[in-house]
This record gives sequence, C-alpha cells and structure tokens, in this order.
Amino acid sequence: MKITTLIVLLASSLFFSHAFATETLSEKAGATKDEMNRDANKSMNRVDEATCTGTDTECAKQKAQNRGEEAKDYVKDKSSEIKNKVD
Repeated sequence: MKITTLIVLLASSLFFSHAFATETLSEKAGATKDEMNRDANKSMNRVDEATCTGTDTECAKQKAQNRGEEAKDYVKDKSSEIKNKVD
C-alpha cells in the first residue's frame, strides 16, 4: 500500500512539474536585452553620482532618484519575464 501511494505521488508530481511553459527564443533575447540596458543605465548612473558637483543634498536626491528608477525598471522587466514564462 505504501509503495503504490509513493508511486502515485511521484508520478503526479512529475506530471504537474511542467505546469509553466518555457520562454521562446525571442522572449529570452528580449530579457537579455532588457538586462543589458538595465546594467548600462546603472553604470551611467553610478558615473553621474560619482561626478556630482552639487551639494550633498542635491547629490543624495539624484542618487535616490536613480535608485528608484532602477528599481522601477527591474520590476517592470521581471514582471514581463514572468508573464512570458506563464504564457
């Protein structure tokens, strides 16, 4: 009895493990492109922050805006990636 229950559970878990579809090549390419754009924007933001010549308050404000924008872009890109995986 225990062996058959184990086999049924194993078979059902293997059957349902592929519930999500895989991304297509174009979707993977788009995700890679988005990641490269985010990395480039992040690098440019760090250079701008390092060369900030304003007051400490202005530089901190610019840094906070950059981090907020980077977080927004990350969430937007990851949500579209998840949508592509589910579709």
